[in-house]
Order: sequence, then C-alpha cells, then structure tokens
Amino acid sequence: MPLAVDSYVMGPARSNCYVVRTERGAPEAVIVDPGDDPTELRLELARMGTTAAGILVTHTDFDHIGGVAALADGTGAEVWAPAEEADALRSGTARGGLPVAPHDPAHTVSGGDTITVAGIVFDVVDVPGHTHGHIAFHHEGELFVGDLLFAGSVGRVDVPGGDWETLLDSLRSLFARFPAETIVYPGHGPATTLGRELQTNPFLGELRTERSDHNTESNS
Repeated sequence: MPLAVDSYVMGPARSNCYVVRTERGAPEAVIVDPGDDPTELRLELARMGTTAAGILVTHTDFDHIGGVAALADGTGAEVWAPAEEADALRSGTARGGLPVAPHDPAHTVSGGDTITVAGIVFDVVDVPGHTHGHIAFHHEGELFVGDLLFAGSVGRVDVPGGDWETLLDSLRSLFARFPAETIVYPGHGPATTLGRELQTNPFLGELRTERSDHNTESNS
C-alpha cells in the first residue's frame, strides 16, 4: 500500500520537508529533511494527530538540516543521517560553512542499510554527486532523493562536494535498480517518477542515449 506522504515547503530556499506515514491517521510519522524552523510543522503534526517518530536526513545542505536540531530536541525524535556527512550536523556547519543548530544524530547510515521508523521499512541508497555523502531512502516504489534529482532538473554540482560524473553514476544506479513507475520525492519542486525523468529530463540526454544504444544492441 502506498505511503501517506505530505509535503511542506520550508524556508527561503523553498525546500521540501516530507511527513511520511503508513496511512492517513497513523499515530507516528517520519520526517524527511526538515530544513528550517519547525514550529509550524509541529503545529501541523498536532493537527494531524501524529507525532514525529524519527527524522531522516538525505544530505547536509543548510536548507535540508536547518530544522533538524529544533525538531529533534522538541519532540525527542531520533535522527538518521548520512554517515559521510554526519560531522556537518554534529558541528552545526552546513556545506559552504553556513551555520545551523548542531545535533548529534542517534544513527548514521549508508547504502545497503535497512532501517525501520514509524512502522515503515526503508532501504538506504548511496547517491553521491550533489554532495559527497548524499543518500536516498526507498520504500516499496517510493524514493526520497533529496537534491539528486528533480522534476525536469538535477542537483547542482558546481559547489564543494558536487561532481557531475558521480551524480550521473548515481542516477544510472537508480534507473537500473528501480522500475520506471517508482515515485520520486525530491528536495525541491513537485514529485515525479523515474520513468518520466528518464524520458523527458533535459539533463539526462546522455543516459537516454546509453539506454537506447543498449536496447539496440540487445535486439540485434
């Protein structure tokens, strides 16, 4: 059964924070990437009749971790953060030296790990490229990808830790591993699917050509 996913746009960078539950009315929720002051989010959780059981972090840009400490401290929710970027959260220094409230995550995770939060089982997937330690969280056909992939775009690579070829490799791995109908919940903008992005995303022409060449060879 699909997850109940609600998106909340937070802060001046308009990043997506997701409230994820097994179903509408579930008493516990997973919060993905709370990027700014979580006061309104906590009020919304109360209106929904749910509590924050855990916080998942895809990467440590300021607009994805700006509200982690306040939400964790205010609710007691444990945090799962990417192992290769957890020091940024601990030190309160997001990429580019931008200050955020520090928080020592209860858990650090990387690709291949499986976690269960609020009754939801997530597979952790390594997807570096936008940042060096970026991860995604997958549950039964739904992917929370942070700033790796957007509807019609991809994450920036012109900042420290970004690398275009690494980002393409991460996307190749997602397209090879998950079916086209997999729903993508990005860090900014609307949800999409892997298949839609492979077919139409202007930044993925190289991957379309590769797959077309592969299909031609397979059918010859």
